[in-house]
Amino acid sequence: MALEPFQQSAALSLGVELELQLVNTHDYDLAPYSDEMLRLMANFELPGAVVPEMTSAMIEISTGVCQSSSQVLAELSQIRDALVKCADKLNIAVVGGGTHPFQQWHERRIYDKPRFHELSALYGYLSKQFTIFGQHVHVGCPDADSALLMLHRMSRYIPHFIALSASSPYVQGHDTQFDSARLNSVFAFPMSGRAPYTLSWDEFGKFFAKTTRTGVVKSMKDFYWDIRPKPEYGTIEIRVFDTPLTVERAAALAGFVQSLASWFLHEQPFIPVEDDYMVYTYNRFQACRFGLDAVYVDPVTGLHMPLRERIAMTLRAIGDHARQLGASAGVQLLGEDAELGTNDARWLREKQARERLLAEVTRQGAMRFRGRG
Repeated sequence: MALEPFQQSAALSLGVELELQLVNTHDYDLAPYSDEMLRLMANFELPGAVVPEMTSAMIEISTGVCQSSSQVLAELSQIRDALVKCADKLNIAVVGGGTHPFQQWHERRIYDKPRFHELSALYGYLSKQFTIFGQHVHVGCPDADSALLMLHRMSRYIPHFIALSASSPYVQGHDTQFDSARLNSVFAFPMSGRAPYTLSWDEFGKFFAKTTRTGVVKSMKDFYWDIRPKPEYGTIEIRVFDTPLTVERAAALAGFVQSLASWFLHEQPFIPVEDDYMVYTYNRFQACRFGLDAVYVDPVTGLHMPLRERIAMTLRAIGDHARQLGASAGVQLLGEDAELGTNDARWLREKQARERLLAEVTRQGAMRFRGRG
């Protein structure tokens, strides 16, 4: 099977997807209401799309093609407001976060869609354990080779993305001691991890042809990489973000990605090399485990430094690009959070320390998502 051509897109354009939790308002456990939500949401004229996900207590929303993080925020807010209205009619709630704090994975139902049933047959219990919730950010690239260069440059910043978005400390009622436990579930899949190192679309096409010949994959959808090219959109897709608790943070993270991409395109700050990946898994683990308190290992010098210090350096480097793109406010907020060690995982833990009841934490998370928390 040949790799499809890389389509044209506007450089630095954005698209954002958010996987969201549907919970009942009795005990705030997950509720299998995605069909009912989709039916009600069909009555609204909205940007982007609203679609089902692997299990029936999940729903995914996405923006259209956006030019700025402020447009991302406007579209996500419009969809969020419609979701809240529909959820209220069903007496359920919508919540952000990378994991539901206390749901039991064996109780989940696979959504009735052929691809989801195929994945369930292939992956067994992992399919139900995939009731986890992420934010995906697409960024437009000028051409196919530029997309691969962008992908491998972005890979140095995977720990930044993980720590700033981390919102999954709890799994099945327990504090995992990870800020982002969600990514441990993703890593269980055989085609997860990182993309192969190549800066040539022709070489990438050869790799794709080899993998499809083996029958291991049938399309790009079968790669669960942290970042993957999306030739049908002309983008790369960054997939390591936990779903934030608010659409404002989701838009700020998209602005961070766009500002980084602008820095890469206009200043060409470095050329990635395969040796960058020698510390990739270690840095990824550190960010998942410790969040903004992680240690970051520079892939070039081997220097160890606090990740929050590395984030501050990065934000200074991209500051002019963030201002030009209108992303300064969101990027500044992320910088302040990095300095203070504040992310959504910390918010969830602080609420649980006070409330001593994860159902109440989830209720407050639902209020926060609707803009009242």
